[in-house]
Amino acid sequence: MLRRLYNPGKPIHWDVVEKEMVDEIIFRTMKLRNRLILELMARGGMRVGEVLKLTPKDVSDHKLTMQSPKSGKDAEVVFIPRKVVERLRAYIKERPIETEQRIFPITYAAARIVVKKAGKLAGIALRPHDLRRHAATYASRSGVPIEIESKVILRHANLSTTQRYLRKISDTEATRWIENLYG
Repeated sequence: MLRRLYNPGKPIHWDVVEKEMVDEIIFRTMKLRNRLILELMARGGMRVGEVLKLTPKDVSDHKLTMQSPKSGKDAEVVFIPRKVVERLRAYIKERPIETEQRIFPITYAAARIVVKKAGKLAGIALRPHDLRRHAATYASRSGVPIEIESKVILRHANLSTTQRYLRKISDTEATRWIENLYG
């Protein structure tokens, strides 16, 4: 009985979608709304619910302000690439979206279907959180300090939560990093 109470269990293993595959998924998506949803999750590390809550007033230069985020704070800031912000602003401008209206007025289930269909186009089983994990892993592989990754990209309260997102490093990848550093 004690063993069951204190057994940490097996670590969860997620497959990480590589950058080339994420790029292919995004660029194969023809509908601008769906493409923006995918980009915000993959490039901004946003959760699907956060993307669906966005309003035009939340969009500024290089960042998005999320009202009532999962953390329980009043607001959080998400930094995204300038190109994504420009496409998002153009999308808002083309449509009669009021400043208080949601930019993407679809349900959570519909957004999950968007992600799943986008993955099928590229021949993989894709879930919304896979894109968030991709953002974390890609940042880590690019040399972003884990503190920045945790507090800025993923907006986690604890560093240990971010560490669970990062997968184990293969021997090939370890060798490549050592060669890049010292070779």
